[in-house]
Amino acid sequence: MVVLGAGPAGLLLGNLLHRGGIDCVVLERADRGHVQTRARAGFLAANTVRILDRHGLAGGLHRHGREHGACEFRTAEGRFRLDYGGLGRGERHTVYPQQDLVTDLLTHYLEAGGRIHFGTEALAVHDAGTTRPSVAVRETDGRPGHWRARYVAGCDGRHGAARRSLPPGAVRHHRDHGISWLGLLAQAPPSLDAVGYAVHDRGFAGHMARTPEVTRYYLQCERGTAAAARSDEDLWDELDTRMYAPEHGPLNRGRFLHRGVVDFESDVIEPLRHGSLLLAGDAASLISPSAAKGANLAVLEAELLAHALVADLAHGDPRALDRYSRQALAHIWRAQEFSHWMIRLLHREPSAPGSESFFHESLRLSRLESLRTSRTHQDWFAENYTGV
Repeated sequence: MVVLGAGPAGLLLGNLLHRGGIDCVVLERADRGHVQTRARAGFLAANTVRILDRHGLAGGLHRHGREHGACEFRTAEGRFRLDYGGLGRGERHTVYPQQDLVTDLLTHYLEAGGRIHFGTEALAVHDAGTTRPSVAVRETDGRPGHWRARYVAGCDGRHGAARRSLPPGAVRHHRDHGISWLGLLAQAPPSLDAVGYAVHDRGFAGHMARTPEVTRYYLQCERGTAAAARSDEDLWDELDTRMYAPEHGPLNRGRFLHRGVVDFESDVIEPLRHGSLLLAGDAASLISPSAAKGANLAVLEAELLAHALVADLAHGDPRALDRYSRQALAHIWRAQEFSHWMIRLLHREPSAPGSESFFHESLRLSRLESLRTSRTHQDWFAENYTGV
């Protein structure tokens, strides 16, 4: 078994396959240091924690993660708070940086004797329609190489070899939402004890705690904006304005450790199985960061796929593998729907002219008011916000 990519999906899959007695190897193009420091989302759903607990992989997040169950919405009319941990199914998030989760999964995998090859770039998957697919790679020293296995799991992202090797029958569903965020990782304590969503005439702004010393901020920006275009002071002033700091209290300032621009796109591949090639994580679907679903979907898909592969390879039962794509896509589309709803809640309709813009903006403000006043709407929000 060859697993492409050492993100949450690939490493969880490697751990579960190795534990199930399946001979597997993980191929990762980056070096170990880069893999363990890639800053990504940090909100783990309750189901993600249950999966990691089930397999004895949650020690780090229980020691260092922090439970979180509130969000605050700010508009020109004021602010309101939703303690979503007490709504819907009563589930909360665990705030735990993704790079820490990846480090935990990698450590478990290596300590159990798992094999991983860093600096090995997968170039293409060949013969996926057969029972002996192969992966063409560029080895660490630059020489070409090949790996053969019964199955190849593509967990190497939207630009990886697995996606590039899909047969003509694969269907890609893609949507560009026309919205971009400037993501800012600040060396500064959180300014709120909740996730902050600010709706402002100048564009969206967001506040998400990562650790007691580091906070993630987002600023909606024009498409094509350079991450380094504005000074730290200018960005903090803009965050103050959009987060309504004069009305609700100042933000804790510090230097920005990282900047990056995210263009909002949704992307789903159907099906997720193509003979001996299977997709999980960002290789299966790309989702906007507006609802913190990416890593949680990756973990859920990896567990589904691991159980199916162990059933097939260790017990000769292919039924779960035949169901994998349908099961995973049901979760993916549910997450995509809520992500789309969040995008429309937090942002003006891009490029909507005149009266149409007024119409969409009035709908958006009505959604916010319903979320503020309706317990039924709040329960629906909580269930979907924490669910995958």
